[in-house]
Amino acid sequence: MGRINDLTQRGRALVDQLPTWMTQKVPRDHRESDAAFAHRRRVVAAVSVTGTGFLGAALSTKPNSRAFYVSTFGVAATWTAGAFASGPLHLGRMRSHHQNLKRPVLAPVLAGVGAFGVFYAAALVARRIPVLDRGLRHVLQFAEQGSTPLVVLTTVLNGAAEELFFRGALFAAVGQQYPVRISTALYLAATCATRNPALVLAAGVMGSLFGWQRRATGGVQAPIITHAVWSSLMLRFLPPLFRAEATSLTRRASPHST
Repeated sequence: MGRINDLTQRGRALVDQLPTWMTQKVPRDHRESDAAFAHRRRVVAAVSVTGTGFLGAALSTKPNSRAFYVSTFGVAATWTAGAFASGPLHLGRMRSHHQNLKRPVLAPVLAGVGAFGVFYAAALVARRIPVLDRGLRHVLQFAEQGSTPLVVLTTVLNGAAEELFFRGALFAAVGQQYPVRISTALYLAATCATRNPALVLAAGVMGSLFGWQRRATGGVQAPIITHAVWSSLMLRFLPPLFRAEATSLTRRASPHST
């Protein structure tokens, strides 16, 4: 019993140290009529199937091809249109140190930077795991071979669109029972359409973080900002990491290397 009490106290102490945007709930206006809630669920169900199909097709195209850009913009448009068609969306607020409600900006930015740091460290390990290494290289080829402005634009747009739909419309459609778990599970299931284990793993981790932000702030602004910062940093710094690894392997394999 003493051991259990000690673990409980440590857990409470850890929660007390977490950022306010992860632990505090704020008043929000998410009440819907039964008809509106049913409508939201129907739209979300239909768009989930459509968007998942488009997502799987997008990563099956050739990098820097017209089909790739058309399909990725189409995925973003599908998630966005479905989100707004489902019903009202909310930006959300968080409490400042003065206990005033404000739109979340700095905390989500820092969360995105921190998440990137964790994933960069994980990528160093993933390079040694063949299935994850292949998955990451498959995704990064779209950045390496594509037009940088277009790749950045599609990355940011798709990140924002995913948050509007999964942490906006779908999160609201889930109801009050386990919205973070269910929305994350469905986000992960949609990502499975890419058949890329690295993306599926990232969806599970980041989907949980985005879901916590959505629950804590009551809206999509925090997860949108964090997603944009995280994905932009990944796009900027991961390709050189794997490019350097490939160069190093080539040099070691060459009989003329010194």
